[in-house]
Amino acid sequence: MRALDGWIEVWEVVRTHRVRSLLTMGGVFWGMLMLLLMAGFGRGLEQSVSSSLGGRGTNAVFMWGRHTSLPYKGNKPGRPVDFNNSDVQALQTQLGALEYMAPRNQLGGWRSRNEVVGNSNSGSFQVMGDVPEFSRIQPMRMRQGRFLNPLDMEQERKVAVIGAQVAAELWGRRDPTGEPLRINGVWFVVVGVLESRLSGDQSERAESTIHIPFTTFQRTFNVGDEVGWLTFTAAADASALELEQQARAILAARHGIHPDDEPALGSHNSEAEWRQLQATFKGIRAFVVVVGAFTLLSGVIGVSNILLVTVRERTAEIGLRRALGATAREVVGMILREAMVMVGVAGYAGLVVGVGLLELLRRLLADSESFGDPQVGLPLVASAGLSLLFAGAIAAFLPARRAAAISPVEALRSE
Repeated sequence: MRALDGWIEVWEVVRTHRVRSLLTMGGVFWGMLMLLLMAGFGRGLEQSVSSSLGGRGTNAVFMWGRHTSLPYKGNKPGRPVDFNNSDVQALQTQLGALEYMAPRNQLGGWRSRNEVVGNSNSGSFQVMGDVPEFSRIQPMRMRQGRFLNPLDMEQERKVAVIGAQVAAELWGRRDPTGEPLRINGVWFVVVGVLESRLSGDQSERAESTIHIPFTTFQRTFNVGDEVGWLTFTAAADASALELEQQARAILAARHGIHPDDEPALGSHNSEAEWRQLQATFKGIRAFVVVVGAFTLLSGVIGVSNILLVTVRERTAEIGLRRALGATAREVVGMILREAMVMVGVAGYAGLVVGVGLLELLRRLLADSESFGDPQVGLPLVASAGLSLLFAGAIAAFLPARRAAAISPVEALRSE
């Protein structure tokens, strides 16, 4: 009963000073709400960026030849660096940490488009010479049919895998698998339609591309053993950054490139990009935690200040309680209960409203490709709740200590 009386007393105090109490609790409510919303939107942004990679390997390396910029072994600068089939074989033999190797060629050069005819319709699309391993480096969904396979390569088959946009422009809603396709006057048979798992411009470009076997490309379009660029991935326990440096050394030795001539070989390393993204998101998460913590702290400081004012206003009451036999521990418990009620109720309300808003936004943004699900995990919610209770106890410490130190005689005399 005494415990119940204590909680009833807290309610009476809050009700009597409802405006002051509500304003104080509003700071805690706002702090919890902002913490959840910022954490949820940060998580949504992280999901959006991760999904934009479409499952593309974070251990992939892309390399292409440029022109030398330094003289080396009697050769003048400005020589073009052109890859060939023997470079592919050398890398496959000498790179021990290699997982997948996918040499590529593009008809007409980088981002060139070619006139393609199918189903009496025509369009302009990218045409790539690829190997089956390319689907392992840049994952894709096959809407119809299949991707390229080893027999296509071995027998130099005239088959083509087309992007969804190509299929839509040339065949509409019809299934184009098994249909003939003409590329620069050469006929191919469509064996599959793919959909990209990337997003934005990358997705549109991938779905406007036609893939034919790499060996067929070299023979049909008379490029000999030329390789436009190299795409490869590091094994699971290896570093793509280290693999790139090894590949650079091998290719530099094969093509007579000065060891310090970095511009001679162009490259893009997705591991470096992924590390930068991870560092960015780590910074965002830290920012959310710091800002949320300081917002909550400001609310808790407000609770502490209000409790100090309350103790000052109730000096005579506290002195009378002490005179009637209340112990310092009971006085501290009274102040602590007031703090926990204000902090707990306001914090829990902010928690409920924050989770509700995030769920509403998640449903509204369900079809959005530019933003992921704004959500927070149970560990964050639990940590925020426990931290809030701890902060409430800290907020009550100074007012409770001051209340416990009040002398009955001094309090009654002041009255």
